[in-house]
Amino acid sequence: MMNHQPAQIMARIRSGRLPNEKMLEIGGRPVIVPNPKQSATSRAYSIQLALAFSAIYLVWGSTYLAIRFAVETIPPLVTAGIRHATAGAILFAWAWARGFRPTRAHWLSGIVVGALFFLIGHGTLHWAEQYVGSGLAALLIATEPMFILVLAWSMGQQKISRLSALGLGLGVVGVAMLTGVELTVKGSSLLGLLAVLVGSLSWSAGVVISPRLKLPNDALGRTALPTICGAVMLLAAAGLTGEFHATHWASISLKSILGLAYLIVFGSVIAFTAYTWLLQRCPPALVATHTYANPVVAVFLGWLFASEPLSMRVVLASMAILAAIVLIRKGERSVAAKRSEVVSPSGEIETQECA
Repeated sequence: MMNHQPAQIMARIRSGRLPNEKMLEIGGRPVIVPNPKQSATSRAYSIQLALAFSAIYLVWGSTYLAIRFAVETIPPLVTAGIRHATAGAILFAWAWARGFRPTRAHWLSGIVVGALFFLIGHGTLHWAEQYVGSGLAALLIATEPMFILVLAWSMGQQKISRLSALGLGLGVVGVAMLTGVELTVKGSSLLGLLAVLVGSLSWSAGVVISPRLKLPNDALGRTALPTICGAVMLLAAAGLTGEFHATHWASISLKSILGLAYLIVFGSVIAFTAYTWLLQRCPPALVATHTYANPVVAVFLGWLFASEPLSMRVVLASMAILAAIVLIRKGERSVAAKRSEVVSPSGEIETQECA
């Protein structure tokens, strides 16, 4: 078997496929060893993925409570408009300083994504949290992966593996367990519930169509343009609905101000940048698994800061949701691996996948 190793090595060298390895000559024989530089790059990329997923799992889970605090004394569309206008301006200035220059096509794509993500997606969510609890809102947003899979499948962009289907089903069970408790609390507004679902559908549509639009390749610019466009539309909607006139600026509470500041810095600048970065590298349905982790975080924060009950039913539902995340991630990775399989001239199969 050792006699065939030099021939195999030379075949791999000629094919140019030694991504994480380098060749050394030891005792007159070529030997392949790991390339430390490539290994370090791979580790750094894995760390980036972990941090990005942590941001959309944990930070976005906490924003539902922050929205609830903010809209207590600031009208919802004004809250969302100020949030995204400030965050968008920061991101755009940062991207501009790095040499980013948007084109007309970039702006047009930003308008489409901004309308789906922010005007409808976040506008309805901020409005609904006047009538729906933050934990229940997070649970309803967990419908996003289902919407994405159906929309992407209908457009021929996504295949549903058995593991993904099992994970989605388990996630629905977990969300249903939590929702069964939450729906009995304080008579949530039906219109508010429907508004959150409309926002979830709109966000999902933005996820599915964004790869087909001419958005900037620059990660900061790709985040900034839709944020700014969405903010302009939100502020215009706030003006048309009379929210600016109804705002009592002197009566805004410190809790609302801190909630809005948290939404700007963490919810928009940090988490949304991570979200956009992930969409460029991972399957949409995998990125959307944050909607399963977010309700868990939201429920925990409600228990910690609002004395909401943390029953065994909630614990079991949370475990089901976390298991769903694992199954969906494994399912989407297997689909991505099969899609990108390439047979090399040496007869080896190589795959590329998220994480």
